[in-house]
Amino acid sequence: MRAVEPEGGGLANPEVRPYGEVKKGYTSFLSGDVIMAKITPCMENGKTTAVPDLPGKLCFGSTEFHVIRAEDGVQPKWISNFLLQHEVRRVAQRQMTGGVGQMRVPASFLQGLQIPVAPIAEQQRISDALDELLSDLDAGVEALRRAQAKLALYRASVLKAAVQGDLTAEWRKQHPDAEPAPVLLQRILTERRHRWEQEQLRKFKAAGKTPPANWKAKYKEPAAPDTTNLPPLPKGWCWASIDQLCYEVRNGYSSKPDAANGVRIFRISAVRPLSLDSDDVRFLPGTEEEYADFLVSSGDLLFTRYNGTTSLVAVCALVPNNISATVHPDKLIRARLVSSEVSGSLVALAANVGASRAFLESRIRTTAGQAGVSGSDIKQTPIPLPPSFEQQLIVDTTDDQLSVLEHLKADLESKNIRSQSMRQSILRHAFTGQLVPQDPNDEPASELLKRIAAERETRKKTKATPRKQTAKRQKREK
Repeated sequence: MRAVEPEGGGLANPEVRPYGEVKKGYTSFLSGDVIMAKITPCMENGKTTAVPDLPGKLCFGSTEFHVIRAEDGVQPKWISNFLLQHEVRRVAQRQMTGGVGQMRVPASFLQGLQIPVAPIAEQQRISDALDELLSDLDAGVEALRRAQAKLALYRASVLKAAVQGDLTAEWRKQHPDAEPAPVLLQRILTERRHRWEQEQLRKFKAAGKTPPANWKAKYKEPAAPDTTNLPPLPKGWCWASIDQLCYEVRNGYSSKPDAANGVRIFRISAVRPLSLDSDDVRFLPGTEEEYADFLVSSGDLLFTRYNGTTSLVAVCALVPNNISATVHPDKLIRARLVSSEVSGSLVALAANVGASRAFLESRIRTTAGQAGVSGSDIKQTPIPLPPSFEQQLIVDTTDDQLSVLEHLKADLESKNIRSQSMRQSILRHAFTGQLVPQDPNDEPASELLKRIAAERETRKKTKATPRKQTAKRQKREK
């Protein structure tokens, strides 16, 4: 299936294998046949093509293909191009049968499908025109894809430059006396301990107890990151762990959300690298007060704890301002920063790229088909920490550049959508007789259909004759 390009793009790198490997468990067809994916989402993606002239003629492919063999006088491309129309695919989709994720187009759809037939000569003219127009369109689409790939690479380079200090190198030259990050980190650690002490005193008071003499000694200092294999940082920066920067790192609410409405709880899919979809939620019964310990707040960092896709494990997003009351589930980890002097946007950015992301990827483990990380892994994650003012400068500069890239990306996506509309418009014109001039001297399609019907009848008789003769011979022998 992967060898068939979407939207009628043809075959890509068909493999050559010994006959013994493919004679069973595959669908056979010939060069010149049309193959159409019948399973979702391949059918909807337009994995349909006329098989080119391949060595050996006999071909094998996925059992998820319908095979269509054109009669003499009907071009295979005529059929494949007709099936690639969105209108045809939509009708095919409505007739799919089977379970979720395994829906298939039945053969009865093709058997009952009505297709316009042009005279043989006009089919050729239309095919030539389609080849030329769609080839030019494909070249334009390929140029769009290359531009999109370059944008993706440039975006990655911007993010990398941000966490390496390249975006603010000139600022550091102009501000050599800026407070270095190690001083800021020490202040954060002092505030972190103070927060812990205040929380312990609150608990003692709530329990009606007097703090014991050595209660402050129970504070556990957060571990600094292991910098042995970390890259060097710009002057004035330092490495800090998530545990050092945060006073809380915890898993979310574990019960299954099964209410039709009520208290919002994020789906795991709400968190993507540097992006939080605040509307991607389910619901829990009860009131917000019942889930107070699990509600997110503006400035929280959310990490994916588990995901079926490894690249989406331990990705991080920042909770924005004015977020509606929402619970974070057990498959997300919430981290809360100690100090307002640390930019949550910068920490989220760093956690998704460079050495920080590499560390998290090294900690991902797979169990029962689910890849995941632990809260301990998150805590140990190294984060490059710039001076306080430089943090905001990095965030603002990065946002400006990413905003430009998003506009360019949206423009390319818009052009890609227009190219798809143009492709469908060309195909509609082809099958409504508006693409090329008609020639009154062409043999009418009705004559072609009569000839096809006669040839079918001849084939029927040819196949039936041996069986009748065999039956008569067996009768005489009795």
